[in-house]
Amino acid sequence: MNTDLGKLDFSKLNGLITAVIQDYATGRVLMVGFMDEEAFRRTVETGYATFFSRSRNKLWLKGESSGHKLVVKNIATDCDMDALLIQVEALGPGVCHEGYQSCFFRQLDGGEWKESEPRAYDPAAVYGSKS
Repeated sequence: MNTDLGKLDFSKLNGLITAVIQDYATGRVLMVGFMDEEAFRRTVETGYATFFSRSRNKLWLKGESSGHKLVVKNIATDCDMDALLIQVEALGPGVCHEGYQSCFFRQLDGGEWKESEPRAYDPAAVYGSKS
């Protein structure tokens, strides 16, 4: 499959582009990640969302620890070709490492951030407890 990286603009964020991850069936935004050219290539080639971790400074396949992978259904880019919208089917009960279906589980309510949904899974059981 031709990934045509020459048209995507990886120059604005030190070689990264923003990737908004959206549930293909519901339209809900599940997470936002970053991709370098290699992460984008792997995403297209494998059909599973792969990102560049800024904190770990390496590629990571979403779900490599939890098994909660993201199956790519559609990829679109914005008018500047420096951001992606990736529609996925999420394998597993949640995408967020804190145990929620979406990383966007807090809403501003009366000036305070409040959880807007229950946890979908126990992150300690999936990732082990953090000590």
